[in-house]
Amino acid sequence: MAILKILQNLLKKNKIKHEIIEHKTVYTAHDNAQTQHIKPQEVVKTLVMKISSNKHILALIPANKNLDKKKLLKEVNVWLKKEEEKAVKTVEFAKEAWMKKNMKGKIGATVPFGSLSKMTTFVDKNLLKNKDLIINTGDYTKSIKMATAKFLELEDVVKGIFSEAKPVKKKVKAKLKVKASAVTKKKVKKKK
Repeated sequence: MAILKILQNLLKKNKIKHEIIEHKTVYTAHDNAQTQHIKPQEVVKTLVMKISSNKHILALIPANKNLDKKKLLKEVNVWLKKEEEKAVKTVEFAKEAWMKKNMKGKIGATVPFGSLSKMTTFVDKNLLKNKDLIINTGDYTKSIKMATAKFLELEDVVKGIFSEAKPVKKKVKAKLKVKASAVTKKKVKKKK
């Protein structure tokens, strides 16, 4: 599959400079960063979120972070209040069946332009610290690199902070504890 035609048209119509990057097949933003040997905070993780029975949004966070649903819910309700709409009680990941029916491109390769799907796009402010962003194209083997400023020119976004650091895995924690205790033992021996 090629880059979504609707995305190509958006970039061409607005004369947005971008670079198409071909890479091995990847299914996650984190794998995309590793494959391309780039900083994961530059790779956009595009999440499709359900906020009510008939309303979905996009939430964009860096590949090196996890979504904090409580913080996103707070940002969504602030936005809904400004839009003079009723607050919601939860935000949930969209069901795959809904995505297949309503989203363009492959599942897991969602383009970060909610405007193409008539959805509001929420962007974690941590992403906006980057000069450039690596974004999905609707395909597992191609990405686009574009300036963050150009992305913001194209997409009307709601900015907030709703990502959190990924937890350190238990095996890594255990290795760190072993190394720390070995260093402490060496220091104790040197003092004697």
